[in-house]
Formats: sequence, C-alpha cells, structure tokens
Amino acid sequence: MTMQAVFYEKTGPAQDVLRIGSIPLPVPKAGEVLVNVHASGVNPSDVKKRDGRMPAPAAFPRIVPHSDGAGVIEAVGPGVERRIGERVWLWNAQWQRASGTAAEYVAVPSAQAVPLPETISLVEGACLGIPAQTAWAAVMDGAPAAGRTVLIHGGAGSVGEMAVAIAAASGARVIATVSTDEKAAIAEAAGAEVIRYPETDVAEAVLALTGGVDHIVDVDFGANWRVNSAILNPNGSIAAYSAPSAPVFEMEYYAFAAKAARLRFVQVYLLPGSERSRAIAGLDTLLREARLPIRIARRFPLDATIVAHEYQESGAAIGNIVIDITGETDA
Repeated sequence: MTMQAVFYEKTGPAQDVLRIGSIPLPVPKAGEVLVNVHASGVNPSDVKKRDGRMPAPAAFPRIVPHSDGAGVIEAVGPGVERRIGERVWLWNAQWQRASGTAAEYVAVPSAQAVPLPETISLVEGACLGIPAQTAWAAVMDGAPAAGRTVLIHGGAGSVGEMAVAIAAASGARVIATVSTDEKAAIAEAAGAEVIRYPETDVAEAVLALTGGVDHIVDVDFGANWRVNSAILNPNGSIAAYSAPSAPVFEMEYYAFAAKAARLRFVQVYLLPGSERSRAIAGLDTLLREARLPIRIARRFPLDATIVAHEYQESGAAIGNIVIDITGETDA
C-alpha cells in the first residue's frame, strides 16, 4: 500500500528539492502508533533541515519533512494499547528519523502521539510540538514563573505569543517587545505589557517600567545580549531558543557573570523526559482552559508545501504555518 507524501532526497532550495508522490505506507512497529495525519506544522527548523543548515543523518536517503502534526490513530503496533480513532498531536516525528508529518500517514512511538482535547482543532494541534513546548520550556525554565517579572523578546511570534500566555497564566508579570502595532495588540491580548522597538530604547524602557527583570525569553540572543545584560536582575536567568540575525557574535562575559546570571539554550528536540512530561501536562491544562492562543498565519494543501516553506523563509508569517492535508486551506 502507498500514500501521498512530500519528500526530499538532497538538501537545497525548496523549489529544487521538495517533491510530492507516492511512497510506501508505514507499518507501526512495536511501541508505535500509525497516525492518519490531518495537519502538519511547518517550523523554521524544518526549513533549516531541508536546506542543509541542520544536516540530517546520512543513513536517510529520503526524508519526509516536519516534526509537528496532528491526526487520528489508525492502527497500533505490538504492545500498544491506544484507542483507534483517538485524536492526537505529534512531537519530534522527524527528529533523528526519516519520516515526518508531511504525508497522509506517519508511524511514531506511542508517547509522541499526545491526546488532543476535543475543543482544539487538528490544525491547531499541529502547532503544539515545537512552538508550544519551546514556549513552555523557555518560560518555566525548570521553575514556576509565579512572582517573577519575565521579559519576552518577540512577544507576537509563534513561540512568543504562547510564551506570553504561559507566563501570564503562571502568575508572572510579563513584558514583551514587539515591532508593530499589530504585534503589540497580539502580545497585549495574550497578557503582556508592551515595549515597541526600534523607535524605543528597550533597555531604558524596561528599566523605567520594572527596575529590572528576573527572567528573559529570547528569540534572537545574539542581537539582544547587550539589552539583556542591562535589564537582568542579579541571579536572573535567560532562556534563548534562537539567534537568527547574529548566530556568531562576541559577548562580554562579565556583563552576565557579575550578575551571577544563568543562561540556558532551549533545544525543544532534546528536552529531558521529566521536563517534556511537565510541558505536555501543563499545555494540556491551558488548552482545556482555553488559555493558550494558537495563531494560524496561513494554511496550505500538501501539494503547496514548497510555497509553505518559502513563506516560512520569508519571515512574513505572524503565527504558525500549517499544511492542512485533509481540510480547507488558504492557498
């Protein structure tokens, strides 16, 4: 049996390497479930793997991209007790594996198929694997956010908006940086006080507003380290999950060492098991309480995955990009 899937056999520009066609239908192994994928999330790391910035293991001659998705359990492998027809969201589907969610079906370890509340659509469920778990890990950073003042750089992005909501729901005072009025409205609705850049000096504004922050969630650490060092309180912490504009940079050690700052690099693919479990449980609670915003920037059909990757690369999306395999799309 076969299925329709998007795949690539070499890395490079989306237009040059992405293909759609029939490939064998996966069979769930022991401990796995087979999921009929309804929606597949497109994240920056998916694009980086496809263009070669994040090399895939050479053992995989053909890769079906995308780690995030949502769908319905179709079958189970030996040793698995799951309900056929159960709605689930997926994480790490294509991490260190050849087959991701840009296909009609994917087989994953049972633990990587998480029950999805009935109030959350499958399209929304495809946005939980990387963005929501990154937001949770970066905000919580091993400790509750209650009582802390938390600054979130880029508070209207796919991760940033969720991070604002998670921090606010946890009892933190939340400050967010944004670049436009549209993004300011998004961050404010999620629970943040907003500082606009570049027309505002962020460090000056944060210090005037708060006197200093206890924790920082950073989408562009290389560009923001000077601001961070100026506004961070003694014994404060930073959780950085990306550095797109300055991945290689020089930093002043004592700017942070003098404050006994703690810096963590959040890599959602590598979350320890205990932290992953806390994130999944916490997100489930917020989803059921309708306290986690999931913003869809645009939906595409499977055969427009090339356009979806190019849209992700453009940086124009405010929210998540989703391949809607079985439903309506915006393409």
